[in-house]
Amino acid sequence: MAKYLLVYHGGGMPEGEEAQAKVMAAWGTWFQNLGPALADGGNPVGQTKTIGQGGAVSDGGGANAATGYSLIQADSLDAAVELAKGCPVLEAGASIEVAETFDVM
Repeated sequence: MAKYLLVYHGGGMPEGEEAQAKVMAAWGTWFQNLGPALADGGNPVGQTKTIGQGGAVSDGGGANAATGYSLIQADSLDAAVELAKGCPVLEAGASIEVAETFDVM
């Protein structure tokens, strides 16, 4: 079974304790539904810098900066996409990039 990196782009934190609790509960339910397919629940990400060719460094991740990640296991890319469709980050207006990882080292 391959591992797939879910990279979250966009979205936002809800305002207020009640709204935040509701979102955290939705994440907990999604993680529970993933069961053993969840390899690493991940985290949001903060400030970023981008390193370009020649070592040039710029602030931020561009127009589509990553805002978080998770790592799941699935039998195929299509199966990983189906699992990712249940992610609560989509309710916050974010998108998810699903990328297969490879064990080479």
